Amino acid sequence: MQVKVIKDNCIGCGACQAIAPNVFELGDDGLSKAIVNPVPEADEDDCKEAIESCPTDAIKEE
Repeated sequence: MQVKVIKDNCIGCGACQAIAPNVFELGDDGLSKAIVNPVPEADEDDCKEAIESCPTDAIKEE
């Protein structure tokens, strides 16, 4: 799976990083970014949970 963070929607709450730290981190701009693509199979469940937990729907599976 591939993921993309839509920067215009991201508020930098950090939920995705807390749920899937192997996939997401907050950048210097305070917004989330995917640090691996494609997402390793072992991290896919956490990544899907992060997508569902994002309060602004800023993370999309591609």
